[in-house]
Amino acid sequence: MSSSSESSATTTTTVNHEVTVNHEVAVILPAHLHARPAGQLARAAAGYTSAIQLEYAGRTVNPTGVLSVMGLGATAGATVTVRAEGPDADEAVAALAGILATAE
Repeated sequence: MSSSSESSATTTTTVNHEVTVNHEVAVILPAHLHARPAGQLARAAAGYTSAIQLEYAGRTVNPTGVLSVMGLGATAGATVTVRAEGPDADEAVAALAGILATAE
């Protein structure tokens, strides 16, 4: 990964033989969260079945919408938390965290 700092947590539960994964990672942004990375996040998030959330400064949004992501107002040096719950939560969080960590 890049020089950004990350912290991560994963929880796995099984209910009625269905495995649900909760995964969370905090990423320090190397650049402002403007249209290009917001678009990349929205496209990536749309490809997962897990419920995904981005959190910054007490606000939480669904990252499948470009305007929602840009509306967070996260700037370079800010910490954004990526959270997902569902069968592909680990992969979803890793993909979105990667996009955030390399935002230009």
